[in-house]
Amino acid sequence: MSMQDTASSGVALWRLVADGIERGIADGRFAAGDKLPGEMEIAETYRVNRHTVRRALAALAERGLVRAERGSGTYVEAQKLAYPLRSRTRFSEIVGAGGREPHGRLIDATDDVATRELARELGLKTGAPLMRIEAIRLADRTPICVSTTWLSAERFPDAGAVFAATHSMTKLLAHYGVRDYRRGATRITAGIVDATDASRLDLALGRPILVVDATDHDLAGKPLLTKHSRFAAERVEFLVES
Repeated sequence: MSMQDTASSGVALWRLVADGIERGIADGRFAAGDKLPGEMEIAETYRVNRHTVRRALAALAERGLVRAERGSGTYVEAQKLAYPLRSRTRFSEIVGAGGREPHGRLIDATDDVATRELARELGLKTGAPLMRIEAIRLADRTPICVSTTWLSAERFPDAGAVFAATHSMTKLLAHYGVRDYRRGATRITAGIVDATDASRLDLALGRPILVVDATDHDLAGKPLLTKHSRFAAERVEFLVES
């Protein structure tokens, strides 16, 4: 698809340029510390003007993927986040171990009811009251994943307000006396980002995502929560640990 075709479909050209550079970082064409091609070369590659290139680079810099050095050029700063999947999986610890700052931001918290599938995962009856929490998780300023989490509304009353105050699912559980917990089975599938998550993750439509479905249990084996997370595939590298 040409840049003109894409522009006519309503996708901003600067986002396409930014997405192309980010793919180059993800696949190793631009390694951490590398200097990116100059604005003119990028403009020629994507057949856009330099103003469009500057906006794309500014967006990448805002997310912490590149940095501009006055009089020198623009350099790659980001690497894929190594994300271990294990029995004790904590987003904040994983991001912190990589030398980056974890952040959580509440999108929405709403009442819900347990479908047959959710009831099975959470050990509840179908129709049981739930709290549904939509949140975005970031490493520094870069969106990593959007997650939908369901918890029992009876066991965790006002969970949405607690998450809004703590910005952490681990701290939310600790608020209710759960000091430790373990991950049950994890299912990973590939997908394509939809319009809603594309906006939240700052991705162009059609970019790949990794979908992770998992349920966490307390140390007695009782389900605590189940979640459906969508990760920007170009920003993470899953490591399965036994």
